Amino acid sequence: MSQIEVEIGIGGRTFEVACQEGEQQFLLSAASLLDAEAQVLVQQIGRIPETRMLLMAGLMLADKTAGLEEKLRDAEEQLGAMKAEIAELKAKPAPAPEKVEVAVIPSDVTDALAELAARAESLAETADEKLGA
Repeated sequence: MSQIEVEIGIGGRTFEVACQEGEQQFLLSAASLLDAEAQVLVQQIGRIPETRMLLMAGLMLADKTAGLEEKLRDAEEQLGAMKAEIAELKAKPAPAPEKVEVAVIPSDVTDALAELAARAESLAETADEKLGA
């Protein structure tokens, strides 16, 4: 692959950087991140020497990267723990089915209740007739 020259801007300054063909977008993206940090320095401090600006901007990016790497490690640890828990739960035997008992009312009891209900209705009809007469 051939190398090409790409012009990037960091902290209000322009630099020419060589990169492999096809890598321009990655270079521009990285330069954009570095420029954002350099712009913060320029706004806070004003004009500073180029090497100092690049060093400070690089250190600020490195600090952010270290923080993100720590968060990534924590997330990977949590993911590993969750995967282990899932594997443990899958390895356990299925719980025994619960036995549910439903009360069965003997048919002679239901017959007796039906007879009582019929008698009650008959008495209610008789009472209605006597009251109506």
